[in-house]
Amino acid sequence: MDEKLSPTAKYQRGYLFTEADFQRICKLIYDYAGISLKATKRDMVYSRLAKRVRATKADNFHEYLALVENNQLQEWESFVNALTTNLTSFFREPHHFPLLAEHALQHTGKAPLSIWCSAASTGEEPYSIAMTIADAFGSFTPPVTIVASDVDTNVLAKAEEGIYPHERIEKLAPDIVKRFFLKGTGKQVGMVKVRPELQKMISFRHFNLLDEDWSTLGASDVIFCRNVMIYFDKKTQLKILEKFAHMLRPAGLLFAGHSESFHHATHLFKIRGKTVYELANLYDARHL
Repeated sequence: MDEKLSPTAKYQRGYLFTEADFQRICKLIYDYAGISLKATKRDMVYSRLAKRVRATKADNFHEYLALVENNQLQEWESFVNALTTNLTSFFREPHHFPLLAEHALQHTGKAPLSIWCSAASTGEEPYSIAMTIADAFGSFTPPVTIVASDVDTNVLAKAEEGIYPHERIEKLAPDIVKRFFLKGTGKQVGMVKVRPELQKMISFRHFNLLDEDWSTLGASDVIFCRNVMIYFDKKTQLKILEKFAHMLRPAGLLFAGHSESFHHATHLFKIRGKTVYELANLYDARHL
């Protein structure tokens, strides 16, 4: 059947998925979340959204996308959740955490140190931050606030729940596991849960980095935005980095991912360490 279709349309596992459908999806997710989908992601997009086509009982992608655009069945949120990538692990890019601990202990401001984890995913990153801070201060109630946000409501709910398969913590040192996790019993055998004391250190909230209004977040001393910028084009990256510069306090740090660099934003940030940045020019950054 595929051979008889035009180059812009083909059936995959039962649903008609045209080039026009793909471009429509690309525009929707770019306009909302800034995610730039390349042509190589077409099969991935089909695989993730075909489940939603089936769940909504749509006959094809064209019909499904009409549901999304009109937010029928409250499908918009499910559409966004399906297309966001959430690859993460505990203490990913471990070189960042000793610097975070040092920076936190050196903080001399009157207000508590404010940390924002801007892409919390399923929670491994913000919990790694919280464990680092708890160890640095020797307390579950340090003079630090941690806000963790994500655009994907599904993963955010999992993060707030703090329950993981045991294999997710197998690479952690035994003492870390003992101090910060509870092992599941009964029906929860094979699972672990983050200790309530650690959970209380973090405030979870839904947030889209493309939102115009960031005022509800307040200023931050530390921002984690790791392995997120790679999904944005340069224009969107710069827009977000400008907002980071506005909200980052003097001497604040921006933690980025290993495959990200901000050569196009040297007027905003300068390198402080391995994929760690600070404001390039405090005055300019505050008056963009």
